[in-house]
Amino acid sequence: MKSERFRWYTYGLFSLALFGAMLLCVCAGSVSVPAGDTLSVLWNALCGKPSPDGISGAIILSVRLPRVFCVALIGAALSLCGAAMQGLLRNPLADGSTLGVSSGASLGAVMAIAFGVSIPSLPYAGTMAMAMLFAFLSLMLILFLAYLLDKSLSTSSIILIGVIFSMFASSVISLIIAFAGEKLKSITFWTMGSLSGSNYAYALILALALLICGAVILRCSQELNAFAVGEDNARSVGVPVRRVKLTILIAVSVLIGISVSVGGTIGFVGLVTPHIARMIVGPNHKKLLPASMFSGAVFLLLADLVGRTLVSPIELPIGVVTSLVGSVIFVIVFYKNRRKG
Repeated sequence: MKSERFRWYTYGLFSLALFGAMLLCVCAGSVSVPAGDTLSVLWNALCGKPSPDGISGAIILSVRLPRVFCVALIGAALSLCGAAMQGLLRNPLADGSTLGVSSGASLGAVMAIAFGVSIPSLPYAGTMAMAMLFAFLSLMLILFLAYLLDKSLSTSSIILIGVIFSMFASSVISLIIAFAGEKLKSITFWTMGSLSGSNYAYALILALALLICGAVILRCSQELNAFAVGEDNARSVGVPVRRVKLTILIAVSVLIGISVSVGGTIGFVGLVTPHIARMIVGPNHKKLLPASMFSGAVFLLLADLVGRTLVSPIELPIGVVTSLVGSVIFVIVFYKNRRKG
């Protein structure tokens, strides 16, 4: 009973932190809006009442709110994927990009931007479709090559093929950028991560993907605990190792593909935030996976706020901010864990 109270108490604090970060990100920006006015606008919109006249209502409802939703959902998705991959591969340096799926999704999106792939009446849908398609194709190719190398689909084989594929995809992206011409600026800015074009349609897609794929991953929390002591031990206690592994890999690839298509390449979220959550709630994946989602959402929201306000009116790419901040945090966390070990 005490552990249950601790769990709900901890998640209550996570929820408050997430709400506070979202409110701060909606209020702050190049045009600051008082918290009271922000809450009034949000309450009127929730109740279906017209917002007070003025520019603040339009900024909040049309620009900042959809962006905040997208940022929080992408942060939660990437962090959940990182925690799942670290548990599945038993590697503290693993995240979604370890599979090569992030690189594959980025390759698809860059090709869509460079060659003008689009879907009529659906702006940016071509980029999203290409990112998701290449994420799936990358996963299938990586698993196929890993199967040829090792019929048991061992962790080391998947990591090896994933790293090699990531290097290959990065080379192809560099080649496309070299011949991009007038699309060079758009591609370069996208590869550094940007959520300036967020809208409610993107937020809805991200929410549905996180709801479905997140539920699949969360249902595998007990199996991930068994993986922590090795695949052979997991198999000995009745875990269908190959099926669970494929299920998690596919769910991770879907989440990463959609997240990359919306926000571009955003590094270190899936690598750093699961370690922070693990320090708070422990290694049990039943607690760790939800905590990672909250931590990733808060981390990316604050990183996006820094990118929007640090050198305003110039906006820093969110991927640059997460890489700079995340690398420092990861060194600190890794050093503390080493000392405890």
